[in-house]
Amino acid sequence: MYKMIQREDVIRIPPHYLGKDLNVVADYLTRRNFEGRMDSLNRLVINATDVLTVGEGRIVHGDGAIFQSVRFKALVFQPMLHEVVEGTVVEILKFGAFVRFGPLDGLVHISQVMDDHIDVDLGNMRLVGKESKRDLKVGDKVRARIVSMSMNERSPRESRIGLTMRQAGLGKLEWLEEEYKERHGTEVEPSKKKKK
Repeated sequence: MYKMIQREDVIRIPPHYLGKDLNVVADYLTRRNFEGRMDSLNRLVINATDVLTVGEGRIVHGDGAIFQSVRFKALVFQPMLHEVVEGTVVEILKFGAFVRFGPLDGLVHISQVMDDHIDVDLGNMRLVGKESKRDLKVGDKVRARIVSMSMNERSPRESRIGLTMRQAGLGKLEWLEEEYKERHGTEVEPSKKKKK
């Protein structure tokens, strides 16, 4: 889930930046220090904006740098356990499929793709249901639910996120459309019909 939050933290301004415009330096260093990193609440900072310096900086004896408090707005992405996400299949492996949702990837283990035995077709990079003949391949849009998370604070892209598509309302979006048509005998959801 994306959120815009207000955050306050401290940046280190090395000596070679001294004498330059403090606002420009603070903006640059805030972006460099926080964007693409996880915070203490397992939120991935996507973008830092509206950076303001707060008070006077502190000099630490023996360092030579200035430690400056800054306040900024941060666009963060925070996956939540049991959250339903939509994403795109980016890789097929013999043990499942990796799905990219937002800036992160999650694994749908082969046992969590569908209620069917699955054949792995690595030559064509797809997973195929033995009885249903439904397939899942790179580029397919899916809806899944987060069932496990182990976030890597140092390298967020290496976080381990487990997904499932084996529940009602989850799966490849084409499968969900087919199920809707079978159940309701129509191609358009009632909420999307044109009003006369």
